[in-house]
Amino acid sequence: MADLKSLHESQLDALAEVGNIGAAHAATALSQLLRRKIMISVPDVRVLPLSQVSSLVGPPETLVAGVTMHVLGDATARILLLLPRASAINLSDMLLNQAVGSTKVLSEMGHSAIKETGNILASAYLNALSEFLGLLLIPSVPNLVFDIAGAILDTVSQDYGLPTDDLLCITTQFLEDTQVIKGYFLLIPDQASLEVILGSVKTTG
Repeated sequence: MADLKSLHESQLDALAEVGNIGAAHAATALSQLLRRKIMISVPDVRVLPLSQVSSLVGPPETLVAGVTMHVLGDATARILLLLPRASAINLSDMLLNQAVGSTKVLSEMGHSAIKETGNILASAYLNALSEFLGLLLIPSVPNLVFDIAGAILDTVSQDYGLPTDDLLCITTQFLEDTQVIKGYFLLIPDQASLEVILGSVKTTG
């Protein structure tokens, strides 16, 4: 059975470069959306068990915004973009041209703004991955969930019926002046698609 941990170091390096390209595309899209310069940190790409993901954002009860999307095409998977609560609220203020820190509870407009931004960020990563692997990967309409990290990850695991505990996690920080927006991009393939993706990485690696 295929496993993400079977990737060689050179293949992980290649996926890290995909993360770099995707993050750069996402930063460009965010810059255009916000009409201000957005910088990015070097993305951290890891293969992690699902059980360790929530620890990246804090304790399991940490509030996060989760943008979920299905991937269709040559491979099927689920994308989960996690934004810590502070990053999500600050991003909402920036998108709605409000003073950062003024929002305490996301409005309906704030929800829409975060969902669309999640769509842009996830699509940027997915397009980079699609080009690298030579696969047709099509994102679905995004869904936004605001809940504790542990609950979101449990729902993804239960609803999707994950065949493996391992997933690809890309951690990125988007920087604007003194503001830091941190996001976690998770790619969770089903078993058949994992075989396809690993085969493509080995071909290109």
